[in-house]
Amino acid sequence: MANKHKIINDPVFGFMQLESDLEYDVLQHPYVQRLGRIRQLGLSNFVYPGAMHSRFSHSLGAMHLMSEGLRCLRQKGVHISNTEATGAKIAILLHDIGHGPFSHVLEHTLVDNITHEEISLLMMERINSDLKRKEEQTMWQRGPLDEAIGIFRDEYPRHFFHQLISSQLDVDRMDYLCRDSFFTGVQEGRIASERLLKMLNVVDDRLVIEQKGIYSVEKFLVARRLMYWQVYLHKTSVAAEQHLIMILTRAKELARSGKELFCSPALRYFLYHQRAAEDFEPHSEALDQYALLDDTDVLSAIKTWMSCDDRVLRLLSRTFTSRQLFRGRLLTEPLTDEEKQVLAEHYAQALGISEEEAGRYMFVEHVSTSNTYSEKDDSIDILFNDGTVRDIAEASEILDLKALTRKPKKLYLFTFREPVN
Repeated sequence: MANKHKIINDPVFGFMQLESDLEYDVLQHPYVQRLGRIRQLGLSNFVYPGAMHSRFSHSLGAMHLMSEGLRCLRQKGVHISNTEATGAKIAILLHDIGHGPFSHVLEHTLVDNITHEEISLLMMERINSDLKRKEEQTMWQRGPLDEAIGIFRDEYPRHFFHQLISSQLDVDRMDYLCRDSFFTGVQEGRIASERLLKMLNVVDDRLVIEQKGIYSVEKFLVARRLMYWQVYLHKTSVAAEQHLIMILTRAKELARSGKELFCSPALRYFLYHQRAAEDFEPHSEALDQYALLDDTDVLSAIKTWMSCDDRVLRLLSRTFTSRQLFRGRLLTEPLTDEEKQVLAEHYAQALGISEEEAGRYMFVEHVSTSNTYSEKDDSIDILFNDGTVRDIAEASEILDLKALTRKPKKLYLFTFREPVN
C-alpha cells in the first residue's frame, strides 16, 4: 500500500505533513486539486507580480497551522481526539473549495444568489459521498467527513473547533496574511503566527489568547488592516476586478441573445444558462460544471474575445489582456444623472458604440470598504493571569475600540482607458 503520510515543502512554513490516510484521500479529490488552478489573490498580480500563488497552497498552509494549533492546545491539557483533529484539519483544508475563478468576480456575474461558502458546503458533501462510496460503506454508516462538515457548519458541540476555522483570529486569516505578504512582498502584512498559536487556550469551550500574547494580537489586527487597503482593496486590483466583471457581463448578455462565443464547455454552461442557488445540489450538473471552472477557462476565453466581432467585448478584452485597465479616482459623492450622461456620450462618440453600451460597460461606481474588527462576530478574547477574560477591544492599551470597529468607505469611479483599436 502506498504511503499516504506525505511531507510537503512550503515556501512560507517549511515542511508540512499529512498525518492521516483520509487527509491524503481528500487532497487527491479533483475538487481539491482544482484549487491549484485558481489564484489566491485573483487579479492582484497586476499590482504585485509575485502574487501568483494558488488557493491550493493557502488551503495546505491553513491545514498546517490548524495542526500546529491543535498540538499546542493538547500540550496545555485540552482533550482533542484523533478523530476531532482530523475533522478540524479537513474542514480548514476544504474551507475555500467553493471559490470560483477570480474569487468574488464569478459570484457577481455567472451565478446568482449563492455564495462560495454555500458551494463549499455542497462540495464537502459531495466529497463525503464519493469517499463513502469508495470505501463501500452502507447508507447507514457515517461518512468520513461528517465531523469536518459539522465543524465547518458550527454544528459540532465543541465550538472552539469552528472558531479555529472561522472567527476574527482563525488559522485561515493567519495563513493568508503570512502567505499573501510573502508573495506580494508587502512586509506590513507579516504576523507572528507561531507565537499566536502557542498562546492559544480554551476557556468554557471558547478560544482565548493568553495575556502575554496580547501584543501579537495587536500586530495581527494592524497587519490585517494594512493588507486590506494595500493589497486586497488596492485601487488597481479593484479596477481590474471591475474590468473583468464588465467583460463577463457583456459576454453573458451576448450569449443570452444567441450569439456564438468561444469558451470552454464549463464556462459555456454558465454563460448560456441562468443558474442560481436552486440549481446547486451535491450531485447536480451545476455543481459538476462549476467544479470544472478555473482561471484558465476565463483567461483563454478573453484572449479569443480580443478578435470578437462585437466591438464592446473586443475593446474590453483587448485592454484587459494588455493591462490597460480601468482608471480609478476617488469621489466625494456619487455621480449625478447628468454627469453619467456626459460620460456615456463621450465614450459613445470616442469608441463608436451606442450611448446605452457606453453607460453600461465603460464606467462604473464602486464602494470599497473593510473593518479591522467587528463587535458582532466572535470576539478575540484575552485570558488574563487572574483568570478573567476580556475582549481585545477592551484589553488593548494601544488599539482604540472606535478605530477598530469603524468601517471606512472609499467611493471610486472606474472609467475605460480609451481608445484601443
